[in-house]
Amino acid sequence: MRVIIQRVSQANVTVDDSIVSEISEGLLLLVGIEDADTKEDIDWLCRKICKMRIFGDKNGNMNLSVVDVKGEVLVISQFTLHASTKKGNRPSFVKAAKPDFAEQQYEQFKQILSSYLGEEVQSGKFGADMKVSLINNGPVTILLDSKNKE
Repeated sequence: MRVIIQRVSQANVTVDDSIVSEISEGLLLLVGIEDADTKEDIDWLCRKICKMRIFGDKNGNMNLSVVDVKGEVLVISQFTLHASTKKGNRPSFVKAAKPDFAEQQYEQFKQILSSYLGEEVQSGKFGADMKVSLINNGPVTILLDSKNKE
């Protein structure tokens, strides 16, 4: 499972010209799921995301987590995070999970993340053509991969 974390001042997601979710200060998470992902992958990522100190303290140093600043979280499913570009110019998405499994894992990710945060996360609509708008604060953008824990 791969997650791109973006620290944002605000973000929203639109489906069919209607805003379905929006947040103010917090995190926008783009989540890519593959067939090999397990509950352990989800749990590791959710714990890591909630504890990651990427918000500024009173001195402007990145010492606070999204929990510390009581930030909001917007989760978007994005199968293209598992694009393989090794051959040719057309990305292959064979590593991305099939929709039924991916949606189940996506819902579990949101549920576990909500339990760690102590509040419900906002989300896009799985499988929909979404338009995501954000103001990346910093900018701060971090990639986590549960199969490559660095």
